[in-house]
Amino acid sequence: MSRWLLLLPSETRSCPQYSPRIYRTLCVMTLHFSDRCLGTLNLSASHHLLDLRTSITIVAHITATKMANLHRHEEEKFFMNAEGKKESIPSIHDPPTKEFSVVVPSYNEEDRLPLMMDEALDYLEKRQKRDPTFTYEVIVVDDGSKDQTTKVAMKYCKKYGSDKVRVLTLVKNRGKGGAVKMGVFSSRGEKILMADADGATKFADIEKVEEGLRNLQPWPDQMAIACGSRAHLEQDSITQRSYFRTLLMYGFHFLVWFLCVKEIRDTQCGFKLLTREAASRTFSALHIERWAFDVELLYIAQLLKIPIAEVAVNWTEIDGSKLVPFWSWLQMGRDLLFIRLRYLTGAWRLETSKSN
Repeated sequence: MSRWLLLLPSETRSCPQYSPRIYRTLCVMTLHFSDRCLGTLNLSASHHLLDLRTSITIVAHITATKMANLHRHEEEKFFMNAEGKKESIPSIHDPPTKEFSVVVPSYNEEDRLPLMMDEALDYLEKRQKRDPTFTYEVIVVDDGSKDQTTKVAMKYCKKYGSDKVRVLTLVKNRGKGGAVKMGVFSSRGEKILMADADGATKFADIEKVEEGLRNLQPWPDQMAIACGSRAHLEQDSITQRSYFRTLLMYGFHFLVWFLCVKEIRDTQCGFKLLTREAASRTFSALHIERWAFDVELLYIAQLLKIPIAEVAVNWTEIDGSKLVPFWSWLQMGRDLLFIRLRYLTGAWRLETSKSN
């Protein structure tokens, strides 16, 4: 059985969908069955299975990039302000000058973005009126959209000013993780919130994740993360999904728990609040730029022993998702396996590099 321990988490704890006993039993049965298969197969077949496992590990190692991609194209080194003039982009390594940064990754979101921006800016403006010391910025990262996402976002820049609303247009599509990373590296806030462009999470719930962050104090090395969570809504969402999508969801959640992140029930909610230092350390080491980036982000946080809170938020299904169920889940499953193998084999390490 020891031959299969490479893929086991370092410790066995409860998993979101089933009781701890069921999950421990499932893991033990899987390993036992695998060893029984190897024991009953002929030597040639056993060698083939061992060779396959070795090959996957080798492929994961040799195809890994040694350091996260931090490259900016020339056009990505500045914002366009409301007057159409270039403004230099700050660095995550600079001292903060705002209390809050909100990073909104957007790909072909000309239709859904206005609803989210209206709600977010209405909340932020009212909060600033109640407390004049409160400062914020919203950074819309257009991830190489083919529609009018940048044009829509620039309307808010002109309305509220480029000190409050900034639009960063990427030359080509990097993926959601890549867009969030570019926004984080360009932020000025003491705390940095990731928020999806569809507005599925009620923006006022920022107060809930703020409280979750405060409850983690004292923050070691000024690092902490609070994750919005839809786990409490899971049973309701199951009744609205097809059996196939529900099966994919459970399979993905099991792989996340089994390979990477054990403490967080909902790793994929796009509503996460990080202290500036936590954002700098985790995103500087981030490699995954597509849908599974949240998992690597939290995996890195675990390795760095950054405290993480999971906070229930209000969430509504919004039409227009860019996630293609089968192929996106397949890609994420591959990424989860590679995250585990690449960190275990040393192909990826927690080295960091300045972004600008």
